[in-house]
Amino acid sequence: MNSSLLRISFCWFILLNPCAILGTLTLGVGSSRPTRHISDEAELSAVCFRPQGLDLLVQQTRFSKKELQVLYRGFKNECPSGIVDEDTFKRIYSQFFPQGDSSMYAHFLFEAFDTHNNGSVSFEDFAVSLSILLRGSITDKLHWAFNLYDLNKDGCITKEEMTDIMFSIYDMMGRCTYPSMKVNAPKEHVDSFFQKMDSNSDGVVTIEEFLDTCQKDENIMRSMHMFDDVI
Repeated sequence: MNSSLLRISFCWFILLNPCAILGTLTLGVGSSRPTRHISDEAELSAVCFRPQGLDLLVQQTRFSKKELQVLYRGFKNECPSGIVDEDTFKRIYSQFFPQGDSSMYAHFLFEAFDTHNNGSVSFEDFAVSLSILLRGSITDKLHWAFNLYDLNKDGCITKEEMTDIMFSIYDMMGRCTYPSMKVNAPKEHVDSFFQKMDSNSDGVVTIEEFLDTCQKDENIMRSMHMFDDVI
């Protein structure tokens, strides 16, 4: 598998974007579910890397020690230094969307991963987030998504923040959607869904409003389970 699991994981992060959360756009990736699992004995026998504090990471995530070993192998193959900086993150994302500009969306996503705000994403950061997105509860996943939308990390989402992310999605893959997305489509989607989320019309969406709206939307709930059996 080497770096393929890492790439599958990045595909999941692409799928868990505002388009999937808003349930309004047809994405051009991930149409089929992966059938390979990291429990393959041949792959496990090839693992030779062990991140520091592996036992602690087992406690912090929903992965077994063997699963973390294979994840680390893929992480190191893609990122030999053991950490991912923003430029590397953008490079990986650009491989998925060579016909678009994924740099801004990758920037937003990188900031969501960089929980220590130090300009880098370690394997531990990666594994914890991956555990939430693949094996966390619906509430865990939605909290993670809320943090992605909350660009300035002030505890609420504004229409401007949601619009910025939606336009970054359009820049990344708007030309790859079917049917083609109109230029003003991102703003229209945000206007419609933000109004639905902002239940008290105060101009911001709180985590409570976000959770309540998302949990009532069938498309959003379906997207939360899309890659439940990746690993």
